[in-house]
Amino acid sequence: MNDRAAARIRGFGTSIFAEMTRLANEYGAVNLAQGFPDFSGPDFVKEAAVEAIRADRNQYARMAGDPVLVQAISHDYADRFGLCFDPLTEITVTAGATEAIHCAFLAFCEPGDEVVMLEPYYDSYRACCTMAGATPRFVTLHAPEFRWDPAELRSAFNPRTRMILLNTPHNPSGRVFDRSELEQIAALCLEHDVLCVTDEVYERLVFDGTHTPIALLPGMADRTVTINSTGKTFSLTGWKIGYAAAPRPLSAALQAVHQFVTFAVATPFQHAMARAIAGPAEYFSSLTAEYRARRDLLVEGLAARGFGLAPPAGAYFVLADVRPFGFANDVEFCRHLVETVGVAAVPASAFYENRAAGAFLARFAFCKRPETIQAALERLGSLRART
Repeated sequence: MNDRAAARIRGFGTSIFAEMTRLANEYGAVNLAQGFPDFSGPDFVKEAAVEAIRADRNQYARMAGDPVLVQAISHDYADRFGLCFDPLTEITVTAGATEAIHCAFLAFCEPGDEVVMLEPYYDSYRACCTMAGATPRFVTLHAPEFRWDPAELRSAFNPRTRMILLNTPHNPSGRVFDRSELEQIAALCLEHDVLCVTDEVYERLVFDGTHTPIALLPGMADRTVTINSTGKTFSLTGWKIGYAAAPRPLSAALQAVHQFVTFAVATPFQHAMARAIAGPAEYFSSLTAEYRARRDLLVEGLAARGFGLAPPAGAYFVLADVRPFGFANDVEFCRHLVETVGVAAVPASAFYENRAAGAFLARFAFCKRPETIQAALERLGSLRART
């Protein structure tokens, strides 16, 4: 990677996250900017990790994933969705979903290939595309409903298109794409012989609608890499246990890259996550219910204070329209918010290639304790809409 490419990567959204974090710490702000929980993961998972460490499960794991974890992942996909993946050849355990995404770009893209991406987008997507030498083709999810224009989606596909990167439930908009939308993507993938890499790390956090893996659609099983992560589901983001499930030829290519990027991920945490994935149904239903309550608390509080927004259907972020407050753009608003009001959010333009499309949106995270959200809302009471 040359110096110019490295400079472009450094110029992506990472800098604004670092700046908001620094300011939040400097001003003692309530941090709704960073997307990690401020509460503990479940005890039964942490205890499983301790047991694995004490049982001396502390050496390198199998490169593609410890057998106990890939078996659990395979059973989970079969039980919940009817998707059948051979645990030893079609599942790859990675250092979080981010590594799986990076490996997918390196495995499937050559310089000059094009990749269709939806914007706003998770910041690593753009950087991974550049590191692979591929060219992104952006399709905008238009606010306030965050839907794409079918004509714009179709026009993004051409003979150079190698893959589309899909994220559902979507960060940062919270959209859960419905079956008709997935069918549009599937039809274009089949027409143009394109791979689909789908980031589904929030699939356990769906509040409205239904999560449908695109691999279930006709013709898509052989051309889809489904990426997931345990960090969001079990509120243990620092463990970085992600995984990718794909047919054998795609998994072999992915593993060829993974072997030289990370090789293997933390063995005791893999054992713990195997137990977590097979955990009690009550845990997963409670997870969704608790997150729905957090979402409603934040959404209702922001709306009462003058923000324009709609409740997200999934994930754990809210994109709020800040225009009622009269600032020039999202960056100016978020800087005022952290320095004067004492609440940290992320300017949404950091998630767009076309910065103007997100210039009046701010992202708030609700993966926080209710008292954290309430404290932020109390401080936001000092904001006044300008009419």
